[in-house]
Amino acid sequence: MSGLRRLKAVFRLVYKADRGYFLLLLLSALSHSGRALFNVAMPKLLIDALMGVPGAGDPASWAALIAAGNLLFTLLIRTAARVQDLKEQSLAMEIDRAFSEKLMGIPYWMLEDPHYLDLKERASFAMRNQGVVRQLVVQAVSSLNHLLTVAGLVALMLQLGLVLVLSLAATVALLLAIQAGFSRYQQRFFGELLPVNRRYGYYINLCFRSEPQKDFRLYAMQDLLGETITRYNRSVNTWYAAFFRKMGLAMGLFQAVTVLQAALAWAFVGMKTLKGSVGIGSLTLYVSAAVGFSTSVIALGSAVIDVARMLHYLEPFVELMELPAERDGGGGRTLRKVESIRFEEVSFTYPKIDDRVLDRVSFDIRGGERVSIVGRNGAGKSTIVKLLCCLYAPDSGRILINGADLREYDRQSLLKGIAAVFQDFKLFYLSVGDNITCGQPEDRERLEAVVREVGLESKAASLPRGLSTPLGKAFEEGAVELSGGERQKAALARALYKDAPLLILDEPTSALDPLAEAEVYGQMDRMAGDNTALFISHRMSSSVFCDRILVLDEGRVQAFDTHAALMKDEDGLYARLFRSQAEHYRLNRE
Repeated sequence: MSGLRRLKAVFRLVYKADRGYFLLLLLSALSHSGRALFNVAMPKLLIDALMGVPGAGDPASWAALIAAGNLLFTLLIRTAARVQDLKEQSLAMEIDRAFSEKLMGIPYWMLEDPHYLDLKERASFAMRNQGVVRQLVVQAVSSLNHLLTVAGLVALMLQLGLVLVLSLAATVALLLAIQAGFSRYQQRFFGELLPVNRRYGYYINLCFRSEPQKDFRLYAMQDLLGETITRYNRSVNTWYAAFFRKMGLAMGLFQAVTVLQAALAWAFVGMKTLKGSVGIGSLTLYVSAAVGFSTSVIALGSAVIDVARMLHYLEPFVELMELPAERDGGGGRTLRKVESIRFEEVSFTYPKIDDRVLDRVSFDIRGGERVSIVGRNGAGKSTIVKLLCCLYAPDSGRILINGADLREYDRQSLLKGIAAVFQDFKLFYLSVGDNITCGQPEDRERLEAVVREVGLESKAASLPRGLSTPLGKAFEEGAVELSGGERQKAALARALYKDAPLLILDEPTSALDPLAEAEVYGQMDRMAGDNTALFISHRMSSSVFCDRILVLDEGRVQAFDTHAALMKDEDGLYARLFRSQAEHYRLNRE
């Protein structure tokens, strides 16, 4: 992606977040440029008046005008800066919100693809560097300010001749070369230092985290961590010592050329003054213009270099922001009830993986039916759930609900009709009630009913603020933590509260023992009512109560029948797995 394209993308993002911000920056740039040109031109008129040059006017009037002009420019600049500070706070929040919305809006498969996961991490790292997007926009508009100032000053100096402009341009080019060279070195330096600094930061942050403190103390790891941090600290200091030596050399050269530049300006204009070509007032004008030209061109070059550096830094952020959003599918059907689910020759392969996870899978599920999906690890059980939840699309074949392809449904309607509890379910630093309702309009009676049904009622009653009690002691004072079993109950309550026509449990109880898991699944079977329910487990005992059992093996349907029928086939995969697990649990109980 080209730098210009990245710049346009950032400008579009900022413009969408706050259109008035650009007008404010433009006003500020014009005010700075106007003040610079004003303070170069006006002193000449004052000096001419003081020197008694015919027609120069009254010195007091010029002094008053200069004071009034500076007061006006200062007022404009200060006011714009104050409003800019206020706008930048809301702008930062809007950009964070846009970034979060983008992450939630890209196709789910990207969040499991190593390339896009890496892109997300690099974009997040760029976002954590506070104000980079804002700095980029400010520097880009600042370039306009300096460009206007340079154009005005060149117009003034050309009145004296082209020689001064060319001489100053040569020294400015030398200054910019020094600055650009050091900037390239700086960018390369931080790029090479980043892996070392990341590892150093990992060990530093590790010491402040609460989770590993038990291991640190139990295994007396203080000395090991201290030595590791010291080693990285010395390595980083060695890198920075070389960096500051080169920075000192660059700054020294820069100052030497700056002094040479000022000397050239004074010598050239001084000679003109001694020859009588220009007066004392013009001497002040042209020297001020020369110094201002040099300063403005250097500032312009610095701004351009900074823009290029930040564009490079923001490349992963811009790339992520331009990823296509997840498409709805364009269907207009609405899902209100599940009367049937059908997989027709469905095949699927995860991105960048050669082997098929599902290979021409076909089966039918009737509305209101309880179906258990079982199989060895990697058989494709969770993949079926992801396809049903529209997190992925099949490579070939069709998935139909109520006889219609999933692509014919409105995606939001389809997702609204599915409630799932996954193995890696999450609770958030919100209230217990909000973790269950998930932002849906709160039906207090229904909320209390599902809390009671999953067995969380007594826990809720013991909380300081009931279901309004927040989770996360490390996050908020007065918050609580739930045990593993209580967290599972809250996740199950969330699925029940949604009251979706299709309920899916994808091994959310894998940490429980077989008896506890069977009890939870049986409880969910009762609470699902007339809705269709899919139960996924690697334990065969948890599928006994289901109407039918779908057995997967290496991405294919090995069998689909009742528990009793499957057990009759003694050489079948289901019967062998069931007997093996039953024997294992029997031996453990003995």
